[in-house]
Amino acid sequence: MDISRPTMEVATASATALIGAVVCYGALQNGISWADGAPQPGYFPFYIGCLIIFGSAVTAVQTLIRRDGETGAFLDGARLRTVAAFFLPIVGFTLISGFLGLYIGMAIYVFYAMLTAAKFRLHNAALTALVVVVVNFVIFEKLFTVPLLKGPVLEYFGIY
Repeated sequence: MDISRPTMEVATASATALIGAVVCYGALQNGISWADGAPQPGYFPFYIGCLIIFGSAVTAVQTLIRRDGETGAFLDGARLRTVAAFFLPIVGFTLISGFLGLYIGMAIYVFYAMLTAAKFRLHNAALTALVVVVVNFVIFEKLFTVPLLKGPVLEYFGIY
């Protein structure tokens, strides 16, 4: 399965246009006019959203008009496997973090990445994951006093 470059450009333009539309919709909820000598909260975001939509439309039109032979594969099977090998563990990290907490998810993700992508030995991957989690815990929880999602496992051990 090959995805052509023009197809990807139109898909990306559509996605960014959708983001612009969401920005505009949110701005409309807050008001986009002037009130008592000052703009309402949605005034500037609305026009930023409009610029995003405009830029996306220009990109899509340029892509559809331009037919200069740049229809090569944007993403072929081998590249898709590489992207999936990077993307799917991040999805797993996100899901695990939602249920077990950020630190457990981080440990599993870093361990997996070091073991598979970096080809670390088992004990080095485990040590790296542990160091990353401890450093992040100290930075966020102790130095910045910003509590991150800990999940049921750390709460069970009394780490709040």
